[in-house]
Amino acid sequence: MKLKVASYNIHKGVGLDRRRDPDRILTVLREVDADVVALQEADRRFGLREAVIPRAMLDDHSPWMAVEPGHYDRARTASSMGWHGNALLVRRGIEVVDACAVPLPTLEPRGAVCATLRVGDALVRVIGMHLDLSGLRRRQQVAAVCGHLSAYDAPGHAVMMGDLNEWSPTGGALAAFASPLRVLAPGRSFPARRPLAQLDRIVVSEGVEVEATGVHHSPLAAVGSDHLPVWATLLLP
Repeated sequence: MKLKVASYNIHKGVGLDRRRDPDRILTVLREVDADVVALQEADRRFGLREAVIPRAMLDDHSPWMAVEPGHYDRARTASSMGWHGNALLVRRGIEVVDACAVPLPTLEPRGAVCATLRVGDALVRVIGMHLDLSGLRRRQQVAAVCGHLSAYDAPGHAVMMGDLNEWSPTGGALAAFASPLRVLAPGRSFPARRPLAQLDRIVVSEGVEVEATGVHHSPLAAVGSDHLPVWATLLLP
């Protein structure tokens, strides 16, 4: 089974031209055309934390559905998407077996979202995350998401992705993803206009074959956010 995944920090929908344009973000996502997308900074963070991409726009003009993590505060954030700005989009036709929020140790609002997907005969657990600016906190947060995955009884493949805020190419918090997990480096994705750093990463479990990885650098993506989307095409045994 082939599965294309992508991660995109959409900067609350505000591009380098200082315009908030959810339609532009959705167009970039259609260009990438991934089966599963992890978004960061996907809500406005204030008040009701409205989703940057309105649900109606997603439902009517995209092939994806938003995964509902079922976190504790849905009454207050009924118009939001995901948790603490993290959202997972899944192509319609892929079964979402379950989903949940993953609390992260931090002093500022941070979190991750996890969904178990059935892709053909395979179970795939996908975690979308946005890690802290503090190196110590990042390592603790990596330990938290890995611990969450290890708590599942049913076997399955794992894909973790997001804005890891790690400037080191191989060290720092990346070292906390212990073998046999593999940290992929799709390429430089930040800042979008002239990318210098590989802040956006994809991590896969043992047995998942990586067919290709990359950074999506189109004219729209270059101005749509301060990050570029990263992607990977995976083969599931």
